[in-house]
Amino acid sequence: MEPLIPVINKLQDVFNTVGADIIQLPQIVVVGTQSSGKSSVLESLVGRDILPRGTGIVTRRPLILQLVHIDPEDRRKTSEENESKKNGRLYRAIDGEEWGKFLHTKNKIYTDFEEIRSEIEAETDRISGNNKGVSDESIHLKIFSPHVVNLTLVDLPGITKLPVGDQPKDIEFQIKELIIKYISNPNSIILAVTAANTDMATSEALKVARDVDPDGRRTLAVVTKLDLMDAGTDAMDILMGRVIPVKLGIIGVVNRSQLDINQRKCVADAIRDEYAFLQKKYPSLTNRNGTKYLARTLNRLLMHHIRDCLPELKTRINVLSAQYQSLLNSYGEPVDDKNSMLLQLITKFAAEYCHTIEGTAKYIETTELCGGARICYIFHETFGRTLESVDPLGGLSTIDVLTAIRNATGPRPALFVPEVSFELLVKRQVKRLEEPSLRCVELVHEEMQRIIQHCSNYSTQELLRFPKLHDAIVEVVTALLRKRLPVTNEMVHNLVAIELAYINTKHPDFADACGLMNNNIEEQRRNRMRDLPSAVPRDKSLKGPGGQSPSPTELFSEGQVAKAVAGGSQSGQNVSEQTDSGMGNWRGMLKKGEFAAGDRPAALYPLPAMQQKGYAVNLLDVPVPVSRKLSAREQRDCEVIERLIKSYFLIVRKNIQDSVPKAVMHFLVNHVKDSLQSELVGQLYKAALLDDLLTESEDMAQRRNEAADMLKALQKASQVIAEIRETHMW
Repeated sequence: MEPLIPVINKLQDVFNTVGADIIQLPQIVVVGTQSSGKSSVLESLVGRDILPRGTGIVTRRPLILQLVHIDPEDRRKTSEENESKKNGRLYRAIDGEEWGKFLHTKNKIYTDFEEIRSEIEAETDRISGNNKGVSDESIHLKIFSPHVVNLTLVDLPGITKLPVGDQPKDIEFQIKELIIKYISNPNSIILAVTAANTDMATSEALKVARDVDPDGRRTLAVVTKLDLMDAGTDAMDILMGRVIPVKLGIIGVVNRSQLDINQRKCVADAIRDEYAFLQKKYPSLTNRNGTKYLARTLNRLLMHHIRDCLPELKTRINVLSAQYQSLLNSYGEPVDDKNSMLLQLITKFAAEYCHTIEGTAKYIETTELCGGARICYIFHETFGRTLESVDPLGGLSTIDVLTAIRNATGPRPALFVPEVSFELLVKRQVKRLEEPSLRCVELVHEEMQRIIQHCSNYSTQELLRFPKLHDAIVEVVTALLRKRLPVTNEMVHNLVAIELAYINTKHPDFADACGLMNNNIEEQRRNRMRDLPSAVPRDKSLKGPGGQSPSPTELFSEGQVAKAVAGGSQSGQNVSEQTDSGMGNWRGMLKKGEFAAGDRPAALYPLPAMQQKGYAVNLLDVPVPVSRKLSAREQRDCEVIERLIKSYFLIVRKNIQDSVPKAVMHFLVNHVKDSLQSELVGQLYKAALLDDLLTESEDMAQRRNEAADMLKALQKASQVIAEIRETHMW
């Protein structure tokens, strides 16, 4: 199982090259408060002074430290990132038995550990500044030594409360967020460092660890500064787990003091002194504490943890490989034959556009109507319902109809309803169908514009690689639609104009309606004649006393009534009540108190005082009637005209509802479908435009390269995991 940690280190290196954090690899994360001794513990594990030391906050960037154990007998080791061939063998000559490497310095080898410390300080200052600033950008360091065990550790900035120097006011929140980012990885082991001279119950490291690992299955506690406890106290209860129990255990260590560091006390001497201190103070716990035991424990925990995580890790890598392969395929290959590629893209777009209209597209929209289905909805739902909602007599009052009838008669009273009035009014109503018809054309035009975007987004992903080609195609199709729009509008306008040009009163449907209406009118006339009083002969119903017809002064003719309506008002309800009887017996139907035929009213229209005294009559002074009750004949004439208008309007509306969609399909939709590809080829398939149209966006090229690099890293990681034999798992 020992080779498992180098495998994880290899995976770490693989993914570091692409700067990706998509795989959560097993690692040990060191957490603790500021100056609790985290860096000292790491240096004890390495056996060398490699980390910046001092008071206050020293670790200001995450440090990912990989310890690689090498064979002490072989001083000429192979370094995978710095391989060079010589005489058919791979090797890298290293002066000294220990060395280090940084990811950001590529192939540079550091054999002087003072230089490693200086490089960490310089790299920290480069990103975080030189006045206590903190950054979440990590530093990657790999140490090769025969004196270390295989480990992968992460040193994080210490938990602090108050900002100092250039630190922001929310420095506590930032550092905690950084720590949680690393320890929330379920594949990480949390190394919670706490100083022995503080109360264990107030340990910030254990509190943060418990937030993300409430069961404590991946938390190991380390108690530092055992030699700095107050006289008369010891850490026995803490180390035995009686104060705060930790599942993976509590290990005590003794670090070098700042004086030891200043006096250049080596780590080996410090470990010997630590062993002597534990033998003296905690003899029964010596074999379960100390730096060496901590290193072995971490190595064992990490190996078992890797063993548990490896199957899931392998599955995750395989899934990501498939996803990135699919993503890379969607980005397409670099263009070799531009002529062929351009023609292929144009043809594919034109075909997808037509398929979307016909409803046979590969990508069917499921959230809303699109393409041909939307056009069908516009024709039969939107346009159809709009026409059906148009009232045949909308905007036409009875007074308007009556006025049109009178205007059509000229100066003479009419015996029959003039046909000109019907034609005038029905044209006015038919004209109202033009606006919804033109709106139908506009809606279909908008939908065909939307189909362009639909094809670009769903059907032809390749177009996104070439933004200039995409824009050019959109421009050509838009211009084609814009060119066909006035032609279609003109045709729809002509359809309405055709209906207005000739009012066909011999239309079969209209003739049937007229015949039925005449029958109804005749039936109504018979009913009125049947309802006359029996004392009055029906054939003499219009004659006055003595069998003489009433004189013009006694019976107002229809022409006189019209003049009365146009020029003056009636006094009271005398005249209106007279004319209400129409052509019936007016004398026999007079009400009590009304004047008879021979009794002329004193003043039918009260005249101004000047006119009564013999002055000239000014017709403009005659008062205009505000409202009056129509005579029976007027009502009958208006009703006839209204019924005729409604009947003919319904015939025309049916024609328009049928012919407008056909015109739109022929002049706009089908024409664009048939001529789209030839238009695109004619406008875009030109040698001078090839290079410009097939220029990939920088964003697309960059994404393809990133996807290719990630796929390569995932494939390499898969190979690394595949090299592990089952015997290594146990």
